[in-house]
Amino acid sequence: MSLSPFMRLQGAAAGVHAGDQLTLAALPLTAVLLFDAGPGLVGVLVAIQGAAWLLVSLPAGIIVDRLTAQRVLLGAALLSLAAASTAFAAAVAGVLWPLAAATFAGAAGTVSFVLATTTIAAQLLAPAQLPAGNARLELARAAATLAAPFIVGELATRLSPTWGYALAIAASAIAVVFLARMDRRTMAGRPFARQPLLDAVREGAVFVLHHRLLRGIALCAIFWNLSFFALWAIFVPFALNILALDPRQTGAVQMAYGAGLIAGALSGGAVLTRLPPNVTLLFGPGVSAAAGLLLWLSVGTPGWALPAVAHFLVGFGPMLWLICQTTVRQLVTPPELLGRVNATIQVAIYGMRPLGALLGGWLGAAFGYETAVVAIAAGFATSCAVVLVTPLIGLRVMPAQTSTASA
Repeated sequence: MSLSPFMRLQGAAAGVHAGDQLTLAALPLTAVLLFDAGPGLVGVLVAIQGAAWLLVSLPAGIIVDRLTAQRVLLGAALLSLAAASTAFAAAVAGVLWPLAAATFAGAAGTVSFVLATTTIAAQLLAPAQLPAGNARLELARAAATLAAPFIVGELATRLSPTWGYALAIAASAIAVVFLARMDRRTMAGRPFARQPLLDAVREGAVFVLHHRLLRGIALCAIFWNLSFFALWAIFVPFALNILALDPRQTGAVQMAYGAGLIAGALSGGAVLTRLPPNVTLLFGPGVSAAAGLLLWLSVGTPGWALPAVAHFLVGFGPMLWLICQTTVRQLVTPPELLGRVNATIQVAIYGMRPLGALLGGWLGAAFGYETAVVAIAAGFATSCAVVLVTPLIGLRVMPAQTSTASA
C-alpha cells in the first residue's frame, strides 16, 4: 500500500523522536549508574546534548529555506542514525566524553528534522487542517517520550542503560526507511534570495522580534524551557537519592510525562477548535507551575504518585500550548521566512536546554534539591505571567494565514 507524504512524515517523526527520547532517557542513567556522576556532571552532560538546539537551530533554519524539505529530513535522519551508533559504541566502551559528543550530534539531527517537519506541514496541509495535523505529528513525539523512560529504566534495572542506545539505532533506521521513499514532487523548494549567513539569520529573528504574537511566544518559551530542563537535569538524582525511588520507579514517573504528552496530542485538535487560543496558551505554563509545587510536596510524601501526577501535568498542558503556538506561527509567517522563523522560535523553545540543565545541576549541588524544585516552579510561573502581560492574552481566535512578510 502506498503511503501519502504526510503519513510517511508521521512514521519518520516517530522514528526520529524515539531515537532522541531513548538517548535522552539513557544519558542520565548511564552517567549515574555507570560513571557514578552527581547532579553537577549530569547537568553538564544533559547540557551538551541540549546545546545542539541552541547552536544548530539557526543554521538549520536557513538550510530548510534553501533546500527541499525531503533532503533535509533524510539528512537529519541519517545523522541521527550515525550518532546513535556512535553513542552505543562509546557507552559499551565506557568512554564518557565521546558518548556526550555523539548525543550532541544526534540532537543536531533531531533539531533539523523538527524544523523541516514544521515547515513541510504548512505545505502539505490546508490552514484549517494545521491544528489536527500538528497534533498528529506531536503524537509521535509524545508516544516516544512516554515509552522511552520506562523502557530504558527497565533495561537499566535488568541489563544496562547502554541498551537504550541500541534501540535508538533501530528507531533511527526506521525513520530513514520512511523518508527514503517519500515523493519529492509534493515538496518543491521555495525561491530563496541568496544572502550572507548573518543577514539570513537576522531576517528571521527580526520578524519574530517585531511580531507582537511571536515575540510573546518566544519569551514564554524561554522561561518555560529554562525551568523544564533544570527539572530534567536534577530529577533522576533527585528521585534516586531524595525520594528513594529505584530506576524502574523513576522511569515510570518520567513515563507519566509522556502520558501527559499523549493526552495533550490526542485532544489537541479538538481543544483548539473549542477553546480560544489565549486560554490554551495560558493553561500550559499555568499547570506547569502547579506541577512544580507537587514535586516539592513529594519530598515528604512516600511513593511515586505525586511526582507522577506532576510529570503528567508538565506533559499535558504544555503539549496543548505547543500545538497552539506552532499553528499560530505557521499562519502568521510568510512561506519564504518559515524555516528561519521556526528556527528562531526553536532557539527560544529548546535553546534553553543547556542553560536550564546547568542551572538545575548548580541549584541541586549548591542549595539542595528542595530549593531547586521551588526555583523551577517559580520559573514556570514566570512563563505564565508572560502570557498575561503580552498580546497573547487577547488572542481569542486563530489569526488569518499570512502570505507576505508583514507583522
